[in-house]
Amino acid sequence: MIQTVIMAGGEGARLRPLTCDLPKPMAPVANRPIMHHILRLLAGLGVRKGFATLHYLADEVESYFGDGEEFGIELEYAVEDAPLGTAGSVRRLIDRLGDTFLIISGDALTDFDLRPAIEFHRARGAVATLVLTRVPDPLEYGVVILDGEGTIERFLEKPGPGEVFSDTVNTGIYILEPEALERIPAERPYDFSKDLYPALLSEGKLLCGYVAEGYWTDVGTLEQYQAANHDCLLGKVRADLPGEARDEGVWVGEDTRLDPGSELRAPVLIGHGCSVGPGAQVGPLAVVGDNCVIEAGAQVEHSVVWSGTYLGHGARVKAATVCRNVVAKRNVTINEGAVVGDRCLLEEGTSVMPRIRMWPDKVTERGSKVTMSLVWGTKWPGALFRSSGVSGLANIEITPEFAAKLGAAFGAYLEAGAQVITSRDSHHASRMAKRAVIAGLMSVGANVLDLRIMPGAVARHMANISGAAGGIHVSASSTEPGQMVVEFFDGTGKNLDRSAERRIESIFFREDFRRAPLDAVGSLEFLGRTMEYYTEDFLNFLDEQAISRWRPKLVIDYAYGPLCLLMPQVLGRLGCESTALNAFVDPTRSEEPWSSRSERVVEMGDVVHALKADLGLLMGSHGERLAAIDETGEALVGDDLLLVFADLVLQGADHGAQVAVPFSATSGIEEICRGHGASVIRTKADSRSLMETAGSTPGLVFAGNTEGGFIFPRFLPAFDAMLAVGKLLELLALSGQRLSQVRARMPRYYRARSQVQCPWEHKGTVMRRLHEESSALHVEHLDGIKIHLDGGWVLVLPDVSAPLFHIHSESGDSETARQAVDQYAARIDELQAEL
Repeated sequence: MIQTVIMAGGEGARLRPLTCDLPKPMAPVANRPIMHHILRLLAGLGVRKGFATLHYLADEVESYFGDGEEFGIELEYAVEDAPLGTAGSVRRLIDRLGDTFLIISGDALTDFDLRPAIEFHRARGAVATLVLTRVPDPLEYGVVILDGEGTIERFLEKPGPGEVFSDTVNTGIYILEPEALERIPAERPYDFSKDLYPALLSEGKLLCGYVAEGYWTDVGTLEQYQAANHDCLLGKVRADLPGEARDEGVWVGEDTRLDPGSELRAPVLIGHGCSVGPGAQVGPLAVVGDNCVIEAGAQVEHSVVWSGTYLGHGARVKAATVCRNVVAKRNVTINEGAVVGDRCLLEEGTSVMPRIRMWPDKVTERGSKVTMSLVWGTKWPGALFRSSGVSGLANIEITPEFAAKLGAAFGAYLEAGAQVITSRDSHHASRMAKRAVIAGLMSVGANVLDLRIMPGAVARHMANISGAAGGIHVSASSTEPGQMVVEFFDGTGKNLDRSAERRIESIFFREDFRRAPLDAVGSLEFLGRTMEYYTEDFLNFLDEQAISRWRPKLVIDYAYGPLCLLMPQVLGRLGCESTALNAFVDPTRSEEPWSSRSERVVEMGDVVHALKADLGLLMGSHGERLAAIDETGEALVGDDLLLVFADLVLQGADHGAQVAVPFSATSGIEEICRGHGASVIRTKADSRSLMETAGSTPGLVFAGNTEGGFIFPRFLPAFDAMLAVGKLLELLALSGQRLSQVRARMPRYYRARSQVQCPWEHKGTVMRRLHEESSALHVEHLDGIKIHLDGGWVLVLPDVSAPLFHIHSESGDSETARQAVDQYAARIDELQAEL
């Protein structure tokens, strides 16, 4: 039978505190380690030789499984001193794997019959075959699209919400030929999904996928851990449960004493050597480990209790996880979603509130309530970061405690002693949260340079010129009233990349902070000349004389934001005559969402026309977006403004220049670029992707989106509405054209858009079905799925943070564009109805 490699080096960080003292493969499911179930599965397939790759707490695995004799498998171990990645760890076995071999995760639970997959692999002659399954929510897995013969067409590891194109995912079970190992570099981190498989695809090697039937879960979260235990009890997974089946759905281990007055409610599993007292209730959906004591009147339901735990008289455990050797005394309550780590002592009357995690060896006082902000357990069960940072309801979700923890996580991510820029908008809630962030930063030894109230773009610029390691800007949301946003940026001023966000998120959830001693607590300094630094760099970047010669007459609506403190002075130095509207800071009014700007744009048009101004400008309250009104009073927003900016920028750019726009932007941008000998880079729709491209692409002269955000990377690789105004004035002055004249020659396309509600668990399936139905058409998958139709296109884009799809379409006439949107909206509703 085929040789097998069991990957068992996983730390299981997302399962902490379950895995603080235990490697993830040893986490018990139905009272047996996950890897125990895997070895039983392999033995049933006829596997007789296996290699286990180990790293984290390797001794725990070796001491439990030994030489594998109990399972009828000759088991050898390969221990990594430092993590080498999934592929790097297996490559160390290259001399011992001489034929086709199987790789399986020792920390995922499955009952797949893998023999058909192995036969399929051999029949196709593939270099590698990935065993696949279909899941409701594919965000945390590698997503795969196959052709009709099982050949992999596309593979993406852990996609973002806007990148999901299928619900078919990689299970981490592979069938490989030895030649695949030869492409893995020795003794350095290398991953199957991120490195090897993309390399094989690029080389044209045959990479196949086999969709297996049966049960699979990677047990990657605490919720999945609970579900895996429940699924074993419910028979959803074929697993050999220990103990004697006394009644339907009731399993009890040897030497367990059940008082006649106790009650077991199926399904329930109780280990060996336990004691259940009178009046105690265990179940339904309860797993109790070996050698546990459950005293009179105690209750355990929908929960997992590990071995050696004591539950005192009247204790209640509901939908929780209790680890090894915990002592929970009389009348202790452990509530839904809570996790109590190894060896914790809960004194009488303690109440552990929902979703609370207690790390090992904690002790509570009698009658105490173990609590923290419920937001930490309910709002952040998965992704902490959204498309523009961390957001939540002000002082309900983004509380001072939460903000301090967030600051500490960012500071711990940076090197000790790093300098961090902090700033905020004018809202009182932002002041509260920013001060808490500063406290968290200082607690881990970060030195803070605080700018007080400052537009986000100015703060990013200061990070760029000051040598700071990064920064945090706190503000009220410009899109959702009542929400706050905490934005993180690196030393160049652009948003953190996803890798950095995930590392900060890991630190945040694990609370793995370094605590600075008394003499190493970070410093706090208030910078006083930030605006002067920005102004000088701003003026040096522009052709000041060209604008001064024109002396344009402007009307500007500052939307009660902090730009009104800086922009009038700069415009005065440029020789502009400006009429200011809403030019004072008012945090209660500046919360108006940018999406509601349409009425204000119409009003601005009337004012511009009445004052015979050259230009009207509507600024976003945070200083990152703008809309324009030409001298006739007509508004330019969205794609229209993007096209005008691109045309003006490229008039003075070198041949071969590049511009970057989102995947959802108008096709007219390609037409504009062709006319100037320039090229277009399309990015994903989120702001971070546009900033990353702007900051990393030589030759890029301009980037912009359809929401009024524009980037000039030679100044700052981030959105800056004030700089965009300056560049617009400069470009118009140098061209000698009026804004209406530039607009008149732009290509004309018609856009339509809509939204369709869709539950998170259905998004992947809907995207896969749309892909399958569009196989005969030209389709792009950079962000969502863009389907090219006659004379236009339609884009279906999963929302990053809400259970819905955005549908965009473009065509040569408005009716066709609207029909395309309506057609795909109706189709998405039909697909959901079929699920």
